[in-house]
Amino acid sequence: MLMTVTVLASGLCFIQAGGASAPAELLYRYGGMHSTAIARHEYWRLLAYGFLHVNFVHLTMNMLCLVLWGAHLERRVGPAYFLIIYLCAMVLGAVIGNGIHSTPYLTVGASGATSGILGALLCLWILGKLDFGFDFFAINIGLNIAFAFGNSRIDWGVHLGGFAAGLIACAVLDLVEKTNAYVLRCKFPEAVKVNLALLACVMALWVWSGPAQTIAAGTSGWGPVIIIAVAYCAVVKLVDLALSMKKGLAIVVTALAGVNAATVMLCGWVLAFYCWPHLPMGYPLLDSLLVIFCPNPVLISALTAIGVAALTLFLCANEISRGIADVGFVGKSLRAERSRRHGL
Repeated sequence: MLMTVTVLASGLCFIQAGGASAPAELLYRYGGMHSTAIARHEYWRLLAYGFLHVNFVHLTMNMLCLVLWGAHLERRVGPAYFLIIYLCAMVLGAVIGNGIHSTPYLTVGASGATSGILGALLCLWILGKLDFGFDFFAINIGLNIAFAFGNSRIDWGVHLGGFAAGLIACAVLDLVEKTNAYVLRCKFPEAVKVNLALLACVMALWVWSGPAQTIAAGTSGWGPVIIIAVAYCAVVKLVDLALSMKKGLAIVVTALAGVNAATVMLCGWVLAFYCWPHLPMGYPLLDSLLVIFCPNPVLISALTAIGVAALTLFLCANEISRGIADVGFVGKSLRAERSRRHGL
């Protein structure tokens, strides 16, 4: 999924540039991270930059690292935690890199995120939860450093920041899993965890959006964050209780499909905020999207919401079938799996 989105985003830039590389001006418009992005509250660039690349070689090297390192990590921690580690390394790598830079810059590429994967693998090895030899890290880190020294345009801040962020995120997730043994009754299926992780990302973006700040008017700067964090924890606990019930897995997946649809409708409302008279935004992709969306925002949001709900049910068909056929054993197996697992 990550490779597909990255290749499509970078390929679109190459196509518009008419070659195997993209100019800085085009990368800036589509989401390249720059020195004043955080000061200008352009937080979307903390994610967008990681899906853009300067040229085909840059894209190929990062996707190769994603394949070689990411496969090991995803098999070990599961898709949900892999996605969390990848995005944390991408975002925190950009933040740390921005703090290190003292001059204007423009950064793109998944290097920070892929370095975070290597950092997470190192964390698992230090914790004694990965059957790799030290030579794996010596070779891969050494090759990464050698390649970086061979390219003067490498952003060391993003590389090192992403590596550190991946290592720390993995250690935190291990602590979370150990704590969950006392807080939660069931081990969540991966489909449920991925869905909840994506909803958490949408909530974070919602906190930064204009409508969320309007709703939270009169509260402190951390007010919306605290409220949403508490609400999210409550939802996770409700899911935990539902999973422990007979046919609870089918109920949870169906409820998540409804929540996904409602989230899409909410995002449609936020996007409608940028319709006339706010057009144009100055970003080609967003402006093109708004041209299609703004004439019929309610209809398009509703159709998209129905599609997202149907897609959720389709992707989780096995979980639904398992939940419908449950006579009380699914919840017991999920509780037993939780009791057997300590940490990642």
